[in-house]
Amino acid sequence: MHAKDILIEAYGRIREEVHAVAADLGPDDLNARPADDTNSIAWLVWHLTRVQDDHIADAFGLGQVWLTRGWAERFGLGLPRHDTGYGHSAAKVAKVRVDSGELLTGYYDAVHEQTLGALRELTAKDLERVVDERWDPPVTLGVRLVSVLSDDLQHAGQAAYVRGLLQSTSA
Repeated sequence: MHAKDILIEAYGRIREEVHAVAADLGPDDLNARPADDTNSIAWLVWHLTRVQDDHIADAFGLGQVWLTRGWAERFGLGLPRHDTGYGHSAAKVAKVRVDSGELLTGYYDAVHEQTLGALRELTAKDLERVVDERWDPPVTLGVRLVSVLSDDLQHAGQAAYVRGLLQSTSA
């Protein structure tokens, strides 16, 4: 198995988790925050998708799906167009509200397809290419891909935890 095949499999796991967490939830559950200073399922899924979109687009020289395919307009969040949610205050987290899980999974699926397209073209040598010189040591494409994968899976797990909390209190 080649490294790109492992990455494709791993990014597929994110998609599975995103769909599982957003399935069959209405706006009340998607937007619920267990406490005022915590994140909702909507924010967590939106944020993990924005990070993947932003970082993959940058690393591969692509346009962000959020900006090029009308997703910013569909969400209509009232946030800056390039916002990914990094460092959001509780007030900004509260701005990320959706009416359906389909909006979240639709955006994720569009980002996932762009990610898979980029990953399918990878060679082993590509993984060594430096994509961010602001760090010491500079970040290679391989490191960036694993970093996004790790961040996304953590946020998907957090969203699943919030879903479990909501289901336990409504039972």
